[in-house]
Amino acid sequence: MPDDPAQDNYERFVRLFTRHEAAVRAFVRAMMPRPDHCDEIMQEVSIVAWRKFDDLATAGGDEFCRWACTIARFEVLKHRRRLARDRLVLDEDVLKLLADEALDEIEVRSRQREALDGCLKKLKPAQRELVIQAYSPGPTISEIAAALGKTRDALYQALRRIRAQLLICIERSLERETGL
Repeated sequence: MPDDPAQDNYERFVRLFTRHEAAVRAFVRAMMPRPDHCDEIMQEVSIVAWRKFDDLATAGGDEFCRWACTIARFEVLKHRRRLARDRLVLDEDVLKLLADEALDEIEVRSRQREALDGCLKKLKPAQRELVIQAYSPGPTISEIAAALGKTRDALYQALRRIRAQLLICIERSLERETGL
């Protein structure tokens, strides 16, 4: 069966959009105080981004994210114009400043997430599993502690030590990356 370029393009878009959706959503959320508005805007962003995906010559990585955030910014502005009668809407100059800062933060947060991923891999398997259990939906800390035969307080202390270890690792990783 021959390759379908349209299907390949669609899959490429879905992969990129899915990879960067959290960053784009955070960008929108920084400019919109109400979560229900954020959901509406994200729907429009995904539609507009798909329609304009062919315009993006070399979509990949951070380039795609910045491109999607630019679309999101315009969608936020359109949404805000519809809400213009609302007293709680921010001035467009303030919104532009927030948008610019949010774009800068995307890159910083991305590097921090990469450093965290690397540091999690350096943990002992039991420590890594504990972190995953503690920060994933599902059992409560009390339930995890009971399953491990520990007290809740002992589990919190172990998590505190692991978080401190991760923080040091992340800071060192980011320092190496920036050459400081």
